[in-house]
Amino acid sequence: MSQVTQLAKIPLSGTKKGVISISNVTEPYGAGTADVVSIGIALNGEDVEWKSHIPYDNIDEVVKVLLEAKANK
Repeated sequence: MSQVTQLAKIPLSGTKKGVISISNVTEPYGAGTADVVSIGIALNGEDVEWKSHIPYDNIDEVVKVLLEAKANK
């Protein structure tokens, strides 16, 4: 059974109440599946409108691309 553990809640820039929620999800796709990091966006601070699951094995590459995007903006 999946278990969600919140790791961080970050204010969402450009909004009054929005947050970025970052959590660990155990067994997200059923028994024996690997944990993922879940990144959710809630514009009103409560109801998640967008959510992504990032496998831990992909975090370094995702961070690299995000940093490159920021540098090139």
